[in-house]
Amino acid sequence: MNDSAAHLDRFLHLHPKLIDLSLHRIEKLLGKIGDPHLRLPPTIHVAGTNGKGSTIAFMRAILEAAGLRVHVYTSPHLVRFHERIRLGAIGGGQLVDEEKLADAFRRCEEANAGEAITIFEITTAAAFLLFAENPADVLLLEVGLGGRFDTTNVIVDPVATVITPISMDHSEFLGDTVSKIAGEKAGILKRGAPAIIAPQDEEPLNVVAARAEAIGSPVVIGGQDFSAHEENGRLVYQDERGLFDLPLPRLTGRHQHVNAATAIAALRHAHDLPDLPIACFERGVREAFWPARLQPLREGKLQSLLPAGAELWLDGSHNADGGRVTAAAIAEIEEMKSRPLILVVGMKGTKDARAFLDAFEDLTRDIVTLPVVSERGVTRTAQDIATIADTLGFSAEAAVDIEDALRRIGSRSWSAAPRILITGSLYLAGDVLAANGSLPT
Repeated sequence: MNDSAAHLDRFLHLHPKLIDLSLHRIEKLLGKIGDPHLRLPPTIHVAGTNGKGSTIAFMRAILEAAGLRVHVYTSPHLVRFHERIRLGAIGGGQLVDEEKLADAFRRCEEANAGEAITIFEITTAAAFLLFAENPADVLLLEVGLGGRFDTTNVIVDPVATVITPISMDHSEFLGDTVSKIAGEKAGILKRGAPAIIAPQDEEPLNVVAARAEAIGSPVVIGGQDFSAHEENGRLVYQDERGLFDLPLPRLTGRHQHVNAATAIAALRHAHDLPDLPIACFERGVREAFWPARLQPLREGKLQSLLPAGAELWLDGSHNADGGRVTAAAIAEIEEMKSRPLILVVGMKGTKDARAFLDAFEDLTRDIVTLPVVSERGVTRTAQDIATIADTLGFSAEAAVDIEDALRRIGSRSWSAAPRILITGSLYLAGDVLAANGSLPT
């Protein structure tokens, strides 16, 4: 067997660490395969802690509404690796097909010749091959982790860089303060390329802005140079060039207004992109979708396990700031229609479960916990999460998997149909989508 899954399995054994931030291994491999990173379409490079994927989803939808071919690189995937690589085409892009992906993997594996390299490095090299060899008008490129030493940071001449909201996450790799993490994210900024900075707390903003000034990257700052707010059921975007009266995003939560505004600002300030008519922004903001970001699951295999009339929501938030944003969005939904809320939570062992769960203390005391399994096995047991939740005053019980969790919830008596939120991990979100039969496209 030599399909993409077989390649990925072999790639896992090429380096003892899943994450090892460096550029020399990827640069060496790219040289062996013809330096495809120097032949990419005009590229917008996106870093940040939260909101990267949603911001890219808005940009893609807007650009595709203009008839442009848009390559997209994101991570991690939820169900299948193919989700990470979208190849642009007229009329809308598609996830890379199996034949092209396996061929790109084969070529990179042969060129690497068994040398030590992380799975993210070799698969990113394969993505660059595909992006260089398939014509497109724009590449939207998401940083994997951090920025300065992230594998994607081999690109040299982006048309814009974007920094989404920065907060504490991956501190074992990026630093133990927000300032240190911001410094790593700011490593993607390039001289002359506009830096679009989403609204930030003062500490990370100062770090990123100082880096931009030091290297000669013009900044466009959310809350200063552009803004967006809801007014009369519409999203009003404004910058120094004018005002857009747009539909509200399909994506749920006020944080998506920030992501939409950041996407619009990036497209309006990037070098070498055409001016887009307002109709493209209207359609893109209205239609943009990104799975497992406060996604309502209204149909699928899991519906039969729910209590009668229950709502089921899925969100991949997995750090303290993400928890606060998700909790705020759920609180708004609660204000519109009150229901009992049950959290179904699983988190990787590297995440601060206590800080994440704290965000929900005013919304519910009822939690069912799940184990989380990543590429290298179980990273935290359900009982571990349940123990942490109990110490915070929640009433928690551990379940084996999502079906078991929903059966436990369904077996209870409810005064009103409950609202169930599955959250805490993108790995868990992927397992849920697979169990529900909802493959991202």
